[in-house]
Amino acid sequence: MYDFLLRSVEEQFAIEKILKRGQRGTVELLRHRATGNRFVFRRFTGSADVYRKLLEVECCYLPRIAEVAEKDGAVAVLEEYIQGDTLSFLLEGGVLTEKEARRAAINLCDALWVIHSLGAVHRDVKDSNVILRGDEAVLIDFDASRMVKPQASADTRILGTTGYAAPEQFGLKQTDGRADIYSLGVLLNVMVTGQHPSRQLAGGGLGRIVRRCTMVDPDGRFPDVLTLKEALGV
Repeated sequence: MYDFLLRSVEEQFAIEKILKRGQRGTVELLRHRATGNRFVFRRFTGSADVYRKLLEVECCYLPRIAEVAEKDGAVAVLEEYIQGDTLSFLLEGGVLTEKEARRAAINLCDALWVIHSLGAVHRDVKDSNVILRGDEAVLIDFDASRMVKPQASADTRILGTTGYAAPEQFGLKQTDGRADIYSLGVLLNVMVTGQHPSRQLAGGGLGRIVRRCTMVDPDGRFPDVLTLKEALGV
């Protein structure tokens, strides 16, 4: 299936742009030769488990996954191209208003609720993995995602982005959905202050939400993203 997907992509699509290239793999923007439709094609080393779960999911805050294949630890994924700007690009022009940040965070809570309901954790929620499509915030890039294994004492592979990743992602214990809540709290603070909460905490009620999201002990955070979403809507 993996080789078949690679051949099909080569025959049916043209590479329009290399979006990302790193040690773990590549991300390409493709254009279908017949229809002109754009897709994102990912190849990376890891597990396809979460992408396979997402094949059956339709959520406006997540890209639709079209095809997934895996062979000897190599994963290939063909997915919907989200038209818009990354949050990291938009923040270069200045911070968001509190209303804009809350709305984006609520969208991301909905996206994460879907992922967590599948028994998975994203593990890389950050500004460059969020695309603003009009008024909607879309969460992308599940290359670092994993299925939660409650019986394990720690993650088998340490992945995440320094500054955004929860402490438990660095081998201290098993990650679950509360690791994404930590990262979303950091992101929420960055959206309104341009700074990590350790440097400058957002003011007022938003700051209290960020502080709870980013507690070192996962038990001190919001228990799930629906509870966080409810707090953001106040």
